[in-house]
Amino acid sequence: MASIFSRIIAGEIPSYRVAEDEKNYAFLDINPVAKGHVLVVPKAEVDYLFDLEEDDFISLQLFAARVAKAMKKAMPCVKVGVAVMGLEVPHAHIHLMPITRESDMNFFKEHLSLPADEMAEIAQKIANEFE
Repeated sequence: MASIFSRIIAGEIPSYRVAEDEKNYAFLDINPVAKGHVLVVPKAEVDYLFDLEEDDFISLQLFAARVAKAMKKAMPCVKVGVAVMGLEVPHAHIHLMPITRESDMNFFKEHLSLPADEMAEIAQKIANEFE
């Protein structure tokens, strides 16, 4: 059975896509910790980040860096924080979040619930900055 992320990549489940290349896909987290919280995933369905083939791992990291640079331009923040947890969905993924302080990346605080039009606007802002 395909993971929810594979179904998002395939277009079976809608997403707020911010970037895509031949091997990777980036989209807004629908339960964000912060506005502009992005998930970066490989298109290959691999459960654990460090089980990716070396070329795919490098590709994902470089892609995530490009997404983070776009986020930094598009979202008010000091830096873009990075987290890899990977227990909630059996598909390797990287969390990218605009932050102004370290506590902004607290995954245990109440997550945001943003209206669809605001999510679409945030996704478009980041997508516009992606190079």
